[in-house]
Amino acid sequence: MNIKFLIFIITILSSGSLIAQERAKDTIDGQVVNVVTPYKPTISDAFKIKDMPKLQDSNLVKKKEVKYNIFSIPVASTFTPAKGKAANVDKAKPVKLYDNYAALGVGTYTTVLGEVYLNHELSSSENVGGYFSHHSSQGGIEDLLLDDNFSTTHLNAHYSQKLRDLSWKIDGGFDLMTYNWYGLPQNFFGQTEADMIDPSHTFNSFYLGGKINFDDAIINNGSVRFRRFGDNQDSGENRFVAKAGFDVPIQGETINTEFYIDYIGGSFDMDYNGFGKINYGNVTFGLSPSYQLTQDDLTVNLGLRLVYLNDTELSDNKFFIYPNIEASYRLVDEILIAYGGITGQLQQNSYYDFAIENPFVSPTLTVAPTDQRYKGFIGLKGKLSNNVSYNVKGNYYVEENKALFKANDARGDASENYQYGNSFGVVYDDVTTFSFAGELNIDVNRNFTLGFKGEYFNYSMDNEAEAWNLPNVTGSVFMDLQISEQWYAGASAIYVGERKDQQDLVATLIPQNPSPVITLESYFDANAHLGYRINDQFSVFGKVNNILNQDYQRYLNFPVQGIQFLAGATYQFDF
Repeated sequence: MNIKFLIFIITILSSGSLIAQERAKDTIDGQVVNVVTPYKPTISDAFKIKDMPKLQDSNLVKKKEVKYNIFSIPVASTFTPAKGKAANVDKAKPVKLYDNYAALGVGTYTTVLGEVYLNHELSSSENVGGYFSHHSSQGGIEDLLLDDNFSTTHLNAHYSQKLRDLSWKIDGGFDLMTYNWYGLPQNFFGQTEADMIDPSHTFNSFYLGGKINFDDAIINNGSVRFRRFGDNQDSGENRFVAKAGFDVPIQGETINTEFYIDYIGGSFDMDYNGFGKINYGNVTFGLSPSYQLTQDDLTVNLGLRLVYLNDTELSDNKFFIYPNIEASYRLVDEILIAYGGITGQLQQNSYYDFAIENPFVSPTLTVAPTDQRYKGFIGLKGKLSNNVSYNVKGNYYVEENKALFKANDARGDASENYQYGNSFGVVYDDVTTFSFAGELNIDVNRNFTLGFKGEYFNYSMDNEAEAWNLPNVTGSVFMDLQISEQWYAGASAIYVGERKDQQDLVATLIPQNPSPVITLESYFDANAHLGYRINDQFSVFGKVNNILNQDYQRYLNFPVQGIQFLAGATYQFDF
């Protein structure tokens, strides 16, 4: 009630004040007011209640103090935790390596294959060993007029010793090889002429050599080898080769140097036309210094070859200088490596090398060295992954006096067993060769490997019409497979493109017209083998060659055996 009355009085007074102001505006004249000091408003201190309120509650209950004790009572337990134990790891059984090996196999075409490899440790620093190998076949190629059997036997023995600062080895051996000039051109001759021919041709070889390596010396290594090679046609050849490698220090740098002497001398009883004896011989001295420069990912070998040739039969001397430069650069670690170079050499040809490459040569050859002026090459190699590696390469050769196998013309007045066009001679020409090669190797895992190789060739001749018996394309595939712990297998195949040869029937020493050029067809030869390990020492195997049974000619008029089967066993042992 009091509050309402107070509000009413305040409202009346406020209304009166507003009316008085309105009247004042009408009667009060304007005046000038002079302000002496500015207005400074202040705020007075607030009044604060400082007493703390007290709670008056008759129901307030005091908390009681609680006291408690913990009694520890032991509990009997029979649980015992098991001790930690390492897991068992299956260990692979260590492979027993034996020092000696023997194999024997037999197959179609009455083929016999035998090998024995021996190695015995006399002491911690001495070893003695050797090997014996034999491969023979009684032949049986269809539609031949002459025997085509062959036999090769090799025997070798060696002794080696390792001393404190050097190691050395000596070895010697004997080779016996028998082949037949069975490639009788049947467009020229028949069974009548075949009955007059004894096509057997036997080679024999004896050799002795040794090599030595020094650990800490100016001379790093050295080797010597002598070989006597001949046949049953009164042909003979001697060859001696000695080499030494040493370092030459120059102003804190090392020059790697090789020096060699190569002597060859031989003779044939007559030339192909039945005239005088053929003698040949020469000796070469070679010096090859080189310096290796390495900087980051670049490696360069700078060198040259100096060769002095003395022809002992013609009393002729020549001096040759060849480049010997190679370089490689890692573009991307092991993934991409670029390499290239230019080299050259004087290649010593021999009757032994010709007979090993083509056992159907006649004992009437001209033997002379080949001057490989230079060989330029450039390529890329590396890895596509951890399991795949590759190599691509281009080559360019310039060779003077290159040896080429060429079929001998059939003589109408033949008096020797090899004059019926069933043998090969050697011709020389200046040849320029371009080739491009590729290689791919795949290691799928440790049990399976696969590889491919291929190369294309292009030849340019100076005098001869063709690059006789040189293919334009070659290729190969190989595979090795470990099927299980006992079973293993493998396969390989080779492809050889077309080759050219030339042959005619002549009745005079000088043919009146050029002989016709003959093209040998390309061929593909596939082979496979399968083996089973009975135990660590004894295994059995089987092989099949020329799986497609192709009747191709490796050389003109010389067909090969068809599909061939071979089975045998191997045995490893220690003394």
